Amino acid sequence: MKQVVQNYKSGELALLDVPVPGCKPGGVLVRSLYSLISTGTEMMKVSEAGMSMVGKARSRPDQVAKVMQSVATNGLGATYRKVINKLDSYTPLGYSLCGVVEQVGAGIDDVAVGDLVACAGNEFALHAELNWVPKNLYARVPDGLAPRHAAFGTVGSIAMQGVRQGEPQLGEVALVIGLGLIGQLVVQLLAASGVRVVGVDPDPTRCELAERLGAAACGDPASAAVATAVAELTDGHGVDQVYLAAGGGSNQPVELAAQLSRDRGRIVDIGKCRLDLPWNAYYEKELDVRFSRSYGPGRYDPGYELDGRDYPIGYVRWTERRNLACFLDLLARGSVDVEPLVSKVADFDDAVETYQLLKDGGLKAVAVLFQYLDAAAPEAAVPEAEEVAAPVVGLPAVAAARPAPARPAKATVRLAFIGAGNYATSMLLPHLARREGVELATVVTTTALSAANAQRKFGFAEATTDLDAVLDDASVDAVFVATRHSSHAALTERALRAGKTVFVEKPLALTGDELAGVLKAVEESGNDRLQVGFNRRFAPLLQEAKGRFGAPTGPASLRYLVNAGRLEHGSWYLRQDTEGTRFEGEGGHFIDTASWLLGADPVSVYALTTPGNEDLQVVLRYPGGSTATISYVSNGAPGFPKETLDLIADGQVLRLDDFVRASVYGRKRWVSSRLPKAKDKGQRAELDAFLTAVRTGGPMPVPLESLVATTAATFAVQASLAAGAPVTLQASEPSESSERTR
Repeated sequence: MKQVVQNYKSGELALLDVPVPGCKPGGVLVRSLYSLISTGTEMMKVSEAGMSMVGKARSRPDQVAKVMQSVATNGLGATYRKVINKLDSYTPLGYSLCGVVEQVGAGIDDVAVGDLVACAGNEFALHAELNWVPKNLYARVPDGLAPRHAAFGTVGSIAMQGVRQGEPQLGEVALVIGLGLIGQLVVQLLAASGVRVVGVDPDPTRCELAERLGAAACGDPASAAVATAVAELTDGHGVDQVYLAAGGGSNQPVELAAQLSRDRGRIVDIGKCRLDLPWNAYYEKELDVRFSRSYGPGRYDPGYELDGRDYPIGYVRWTERRNLACFLDLLARGSVDVEPLVSKVADFDDAVETYQLLKDGGLKAVAVLFQYLDAAAPEAAVPEAEEVAAPVVGLPAVAAARPAPARPAKATVRLAFIGAGNYATSMLLPHLARREGVELATVVTTTALSAANAQRKFGFAEATTDLDAVLDDASVDAVFVATRHSSHAALTERALRAGKTVFVEKPLALTGDELAGVLKAVEESGNDRLQVGFNRRFAPLLQEAKGRFGAPTGPASLRYLVNAGRLEHGSWYLRQDTEGTRFEGEGGHFIDTASWLLGADPVSVYALTTPGNEDLQVVLRYPGGSTATISYVSNGAPGFPKETLDLIADGQVLRLDDFVRASVYGRKRWVSSRLPKAKDKGQRAELDAFLTAVRTGGPMPVPLESLVATTAATFAVQASLAAGAPVTLQASEPSESSERTR
């Protein structure tokens, strides 16, 4: 098998072929799926290995003291040979991974072969294809938790033990100094505990990431912004706890901790930073300085770690293993999110190059994962063919609704709106208010004032907060769902069951279960009158360009750049735990547009992300070999157009510039008017098509199968990021009840 090793004397890193470890009693043999590079601890070791002997001595004065003691005891010659022998040997790297149990040793009865486990320990959870792990250093991974996320178990336990040492209480304020991997996890754990957090780091990117993950404010240690934020959050008293998660030789973290702590505050050292305590500052405030010992009680105790002797829970509530299991549970329940911390997923075969990039600064990362492509697990099974089997996202079967009874076209359609937020009032209602043949019957919102405002501005006949009254009103022909993303699926399902034609803003659903619920409502009610607000396919400029381009006859390539820009602090789009990711909320627009231009639905999705999940690259594959690449970025210039698109096929190129200008290059060249126009992204034309369907009872503007395929493709983006591999979109077989309705 292969394992990453380092020669501490020369600094050499290598991926060696080494024997497979035996499965000893008291532990399990684990085949790795993902292992995590600790960009703090491990890279410190890698950097030290590249130093001269003098540099090594300066960086590890504790080891120098041991050498001097050995000289006094054993003599210079014997000590020299011992030190050189140790330095000139290969040592392992790694201490946090997730894998599958391949073999169970004697005395183990809590896991079985094939179980997914997270493993800890710098002697056991190594960057290697196989590891033997003793009982108290592994924990079963909860169902539904992605292996790449479970690989964070050990570093999560380190952060958790540090937080436990700080004894946080609801309503307190904490300062986290150092927003690397451990610091980011400490921020999330504190926020989940009801503590308001201020973060400190000289890297603005890490500060922004911490704010997205729950910090109230973050800033550079040299700026006044941090002190101001602490003063505002604590009424000038200072923070209750400080967590030192920084490294390096500067004493600034320790001095800043004293400056911003309250009287008798608690300071917890988690990282390895310089600790020259300024006596007066610490004495005058009687500060409580604590240390956090790695993963928790049991660490460095051979009886616990090697012999498997647990500590009674009545005496030691949180041991190494219990911390590990607790952190995995928080991940599975969504209380902590590690996906934004993943800067890169590298193939294990590229381990040496990855370490070199980190060491040389070519890769700026919070967390890096190694992926073991040969891991024998259901999520990453390797078939007999050379290619790794892609994960699959099922496309729910779409049942054919019962034919609606014929009815005469309506002269006037009565509409109800559920929700009257910014998008509804700026992009939809202006096209509907006081329009001939349209009656705005009722607007329903959760707050009476917003309903009253919409009634006054757009002329609704009635404003209410009673949703049931709207759905039970037989005179209402169609319902618009324009609420927060998390409520779209449930409200759509209820409106369909009430027999209404439904227009729901994107996204239709945030999970596969929500989408299945909507389709179950279609199947059981026989009502498939549904439209999702994918408006770009209705944009007049894009419609004309597509008409001039024609339907592609051969494989096409589509490139779609979305210069999304940064979200403002506090935006509800950042509430990923309830409202889904930003791309889940908006990405359907771009997938739908690509599918419409290519005349098909995608069959696979592959997604990559930059460090911090700032930017996405989504590659969609279509039948016949066509592909679409969507670049969804937040780091572009604000002045650059938001959306630019290129479609290339059959010797032609279609170009769209932000819905202001379009062109087609081929045997004949067509360019739209160069006169400045307001951007028309198709909302009016989309509403025209929807109203026509409502009025006449004719087909909906977009087939339900296409709406489902686009929604499933947005789910596949997150699935691909989690798996680090392409995801196949595979149609599900219709249920028996579905067959009966056909």
